[in-house]
Amino acid sequence: MPKIRVNDTELYYEDDGPRDAPAIVFTHSLFFNSNMFYKQADYFSKEYRVIRYDHRGQGRSAAAPLEEQDTDTLADDATALIEALDLGKCHVVGNSLGGFIALRLAARRPDLTASCAVLGSSGEAEYKVAEFQPIVDNLQRVGGAPLVDTLLYVMFGDASLTDPGFADELAYWRKYMSQLGTSIGNAAYQVVHRRGILDELRGSKVPVLAIAGEEDHAYTVPLAQNIANAVIDGRMEKVPKAGHSVALESPALVNALLESHFSRASALH
Repeated sequence: MPKIRVNDTELYYEDDGPRDAPAIVFTHSLFFNSNMFYKQADYFSKEYRVIRYDHRGQGRSAAAPLEEQDTDTLADDATALIEALDLGKCHVVGNSLGGFIALRLAARRPDLTASCAVLGSSGEAEYKVAEFQPIVDNLQRVGGAPLVDTLLYVMFGDASLTDPGFADELAYWRKYMSQLGTSIGNAAYQVVHRRGILDELRGSKVPVLAIAGEEDHAYTVPLAQNIANAVIDGRMEKVPKAGHSVALESPALVNALLESHFSRASALH
């Protein structure tokens, strides 16, 4: 799959669906890569051009030092990717860290953002710094393997963690997170120490959908509601028996919610 040079870095990306169709850009969570949206790519690539990519410093994209992995730089990467691929005004979907990026595009680049959907995300500065900072410190020291059970607990809901039908998915991501090196701690540091975006987002006319898992161990349902409340056209949807990674845990419901969101947003343009 291709890589592209944008904003002084090299990003790995996947490009599926008709090239002349409306585009959806999926931007992933910390501790994952673009594969976390494979169920959405399969579903939407029949009628949309679907772009998934790995953040700088993560996945198959170029390495980056700590100071270049802040959410504002990552948002600039996403903007540069959209412009380089000539996607025009597109739907932007992000999970957690990807949601921080999607909200920045909605606030700062409405000319490129037809709609914004965030999953398991927050528009505020991190409220669990004291809880998450020791995890960051350990990731910077030893990488993902010794902390994999903690990472899985943060990233998935209780129902998913104990569901035999989800065991293969869980095993895939357990292996992936166990192989994360110490550099992932730098990405985690920037997530934990990010600036909030809600004030900048207030009054945005970009349609925003905030999807929250009711079992999210990282960001609560009220934080998703705060996102929806900040914009002129915002909605919040709660997904039962799902945690932080709702696109993987409840793909059918998430796909239906996204499909309705895209159709509604497209009708406004």
